[in-house]
Amino acid sequence: MRDLDEKAAQAKEKKATIGPDIDLDAYESEPVPHDYVEDLSTLSEADKKRMLLAGVDAEESERSGTYVQKDTAVLYAHSKQEGLEVMPIKEALKQYDWVEDYYWKLMAVDTDKYTARAQLDLHDGYVIRALPGTKVIYPVQACLYLEKEGLSQNVHNIIIAEEGSELHIITGCATAAHLRRGLHVGISEFYVKKDAKLSFTMIHHWAEEMMVRPRSVGRVEAGGLFLNNYICMRPVKSLQMYPTTHLVGKGAVARFYSLLVGSPGSEMDVGGRIFLKEAETRAEIVSRAITNGGNIIARGDLVGEVPRVKAHLECRGLILNGGSIHAIPELEGKVDGVEMSHEAAVGKIAQEEILYLMSRGLSEDEATATIVRGFLSVDIPGLPPQLKAEIDRAVEQSDKDMM
Repeated sequence: MRDLDEKAAQAKEKKATIGPDIDLDAYESEPVPHDYVEDLSTLSEADKKRMLLAGVDAEESERSGTYVQKDTAVLYAHSKQEGLEVMPIKEALKQYDWVEDYYWKLMAVDTDKYTARAQLDLHDGYVIRALPGTKVIYPVQACLYLEKEGLSQNVHNIIIAEEGSELHIITGCATAAHLRRGLHVGISEFYVKKDAKLSFTMIHHWAEEMMVRPRSVGRVEAGGLFLNNYICMRPVKSLQMYPTTHLVGKGAVARFYSLLVGSPGSEMDVGGRIFLKEAETRAEIVSRAITNGGNIIARGDLVGEVPRVKAHLECRGLILNGGSIHAIPELEGKVDGVEMSHEAAVGKIAQEEILYLMSRGLSEDEATATIVRGFLSVDIPGLPPQLKAEIDRAVEQSDKDMM
């Protein structure tokens, strides 16, 4: 499966992920015991409330399956639909030989010290797989939850949409209300097989002193569709991620969407990169970033390697109350016959827009909130109603926090 020009990709990875270094020894990594539960309703009300803020519903209403990990321990892993598998990755590696065909096959272990940390000191993570032809009715939800102060949570996830399947996942990363400091290292490998559809929506609800280092790579075969959505609208100390996807089959499609809010003291370095490696592949990267006093780097990189490919990159930033936004859009066409475009804009709310809304009876805060909500409203095609509702709820919560 490694027809991915790995050395060039890894070299570019190092260039793209410039950011604050983290002393891994400053965080604990010893196992933290928690009991497995048979029913999520038995979780504490405080935990359920925090998980819900990241889109994970303990009632499992309109969910096809659930995975919950607290600190280093798996609390719950369950599938509610035939043809859908949800299991801890450590258990899957022990029970099924086929998992080895996907484990560390897209992401190189030696990419950086964070990938090495996940390999050398793996706590757990999940394998979510839709079997061939399976149409998952409701989203699968996964929660990676931190409760222990000063812990490094190291996880590895594998997501597989087999041929002709349809799989929707909402994954929420959150911290307990009391937690302030911690490290999350997350490796994710995505496999979208022929004519399959995968939507993956990640909502982060971290704490003020959290350091977050996700690393992910995807592979999309002929006729496959991969929607990768990322939402982070809560304070975080340092976030650095640069998901990469390879379109390796004719007609494969990938779309990345991100919604970011940078709070005072936050450092966000968020991007995305898509390689178009076969004819008639299409790619889109769309980002919306608001800084409320934080510093944001918004990256996007589209690489057209063959003729008859289409790609577009759109990055828009809004500065509300100080901070900075650095947009870095990149297009790389390697042959004749590629069709690629980008647009980027960074600015502030126009005073005349606020005055106009105030003339219609809104207060200044209400006018500003209305403009912000409209700015963050991104139409993501192909999402089921349940996932769109979760994104709308996250935007609404962000409005309350900022205003």
